[in-house]
Amino acid sequence: MKYGKFLPENGTIGFVAPSFGCNIEPYKSAFENAQKVWTKEGYSLSLGPNVYEGCGIGISNTPEKCAQEFNEWYEKEDVDVLISCGGGELMCEILPYVDFEKIRQEEPKWFMGYSDNTNLLFLLATLCDTAGIYGPCAAAFGMEPWHESLKNSMEILTGMCKKVHNYDKWEREGLKTEENPLVPYNVTEKFELRTWTAEDGLSTGKEPEEIQSVSDCNKISCDKVSAGEPHKIINEREEIAVKGRLLGGCLDCLATLCGTKFDKVEEFNEKYKEDGVLWFLEACDLNVMGIRRALWQLDESGWFKNTKGFLIGRPYCYGEEFFGLDQYKAVIDILSKYNVPIIMDLDIGHLQILILSQDLTETDMWKDFFEYLREEPLAGENIYVFQTQEPEKLLGWKEGGTSVGEYITGLMENRMDREQKNGVTLRQVYYQWYQNGTLKKLPKITLSEDQIQVWLE
Repeated sequence: MKYGKFLPENGTIGFVAPSFGCNIEPYKSAFENAQKVWTKEGYSLSLGPNVYEGCGIGISNTPEKCAQEFNEWYEKEDVDVLISCGGGELMCEILPYVDFEKIRQEEPKWFMGYSDNTNLLFLLATLCDTAGIYGPCAAAFGMEPWHESLKNSMEILTGMCKKVHNYDKWEREGLKTEENPLVPYNVTEKFELRTWTAEDGLSTGKEPEEIQSVSDCNKISCDKVSAGEPHKIINEREEIAVKGRLLGGCLDCLATLCGTKFDKVEEFNEKYKEDGVLWFLEACDLNVMGIRRALWQLDESGWFKNTKGFLIGRPYCYGEEFFGLDQYKAVIDILSKYNVPIIMDLDIGHLQILILSQDLTETDMWKDFFEYLREEPLAGENIYVFQTQEPEKLLGWKEGGTSVGEYITGLMENRMDREQKNGVTLRQVYYQWYQNGTLKKLPKITLSEDQIQVWLE
């Protein structure tokens, strides 16, 4: 496999928008602040023509122009590394116009992004035999101060960091808004990993020196967990050691690629059958049933033929349960047959709940928000939208270990089927705006004496 050269001191960072551009708040201000940070550090910046565009559907521009930008910036000799401006929805539509054959022949270059950028990162690996970095997009680097994960991402790009790891806490609900575009991650949740290992254990037939760790995972236990007990919370500082070619990304995108002319996983598996594949997977719009279906599809297509293990990030639907199926059982029931380690709840994933400031919904600023929604037309029906007068106070609420996101999601999903669900979904909001340019009336959330009240009517 080919690897790009690391970003040198005073090198040039290129920015492209094969999915979202940074044309709306809070991403525009965050990206502009990130540019100031990088410039201060001595880096030169090369901005593609689509970085501030938002005229496309689910992507920054037309599929042809998005692909053209990526082709050109990947070939630029004066650009050392590439960072995507953001995720999105329909990057898959640019793929017929990406010149993968020419890219394969080019000097390899690091490309970093996440979510929808799976479409390029995965194909760079499987079509061009070129490694990429599944990491933060450009606007994230505008936060003040940087979270440790952003420092580590830059250290990976510069060759200063050779290991990745989870962090002490993670963000369930973000505080970034149009009015506060530079706030750091709202890390409130304790780091825990859950693991399932084969009945035979990890060490059967292998001596310790035969196994090498590919990452510093901190708190991982190799305790055996049966398929009937699908997961275990990890507290001990132990290590699971597993080695393989790291491959994967956003499950939503991977399921879309499966079976297309771009699907060359069989060839990749064959080429690296001696190494085996270590799959990393996370889900965005998929609920637990969608995760189960997507894994079944990839499994039946033979993608996991030479797997050595699975690294599963926290899904967008974190904490969701449908008909007795939760995020853990959705994975274990499909993947346990491979008898390899399955490690879940890594720091890879998306956020779940959307709460809007009333200042946004009661002024013309909502129009900017809907420009954002125009890029997210496929948002799931299980994502409810609310408005509040005090978003930061509300998102800081916690009772008995339950966050506001868990509380409200439980409130909506636990209503009896025969009862009308008067909540408004993100898809409904987008659809009304798309049809007539008006704002759908949103339910309100108030906080009084530390008690949450939800007004659905």
